[in-house]
Amino acid sequence: MHTAAAEFAELMASRRSVREFSTEPVPDSVIDLAVRAAASAPSGAHVQPWRFVVVTDPVRKRRLREAAEAEEYEFYNRRASAEWLGAIARFGTDWHKPFLTDAPAVIVVFEVHQGPNSPKPYYVKESVGIAVGFLLAALHHAGLATLTHTPSPMRFLNEVCERPPEERPYLVIPVGYPAPGTRVPDIVRKPLEEVMVRC
Repeated sequence: MHTAAAEFAELMASRRSVREFSTEPVPDSVIDLAVRAAASAPSGAHVQPWRFVVVTDPVRKRRLREAAEAEEYEFYNRRASAEWLGAIARFGTDWHKPFLTDAPAVIVVFEVHQGPNSPKPYYVKESVGIAVGFLLAALHHAGLATLTHTPSPMRFLNEVCERPPEERPYLVIPVGYPAPGTRVPDIVRKPLEEVMVRC
């Protein structure tokens, strides 16, 4: 048990967000299995209020990128606070989002709220957040790189992904292999004694 826990902790400690993706395709079956793992997450009243839209069509990815960049341009140039821009400055991000077209797959995660064909959910954000954690872990375990992207606002994703209004965008996850020569930020995670308390 200890060995399994240690191996998993070490594996997850090696995960890094990637912003530069190779265009090399990834197997559909691997994406399918990762989403299957995500969908095994616990949820309020077991309603499973999530939808995972896997976007691989280049035309649709281009539409997604154009819409995201329009929102991000406004965000970076007009809506973001100086404090937030200062916090992310070390990562060198801006409104350009080439990873949305470079990555071979983009998984758009939606919260599913009550609608004509969906029941009332409970603890939606918590449930979908847990499922996304499972998804990121499954994709990393399979050897794929990911990035969590949250354009704001995100309602354009309903149109791009052709989803009904009761489905609300939660997160965009480009998936693939790192581009050759990709560099990731040299970050340090907090030690266990800073994030865990026994009482």
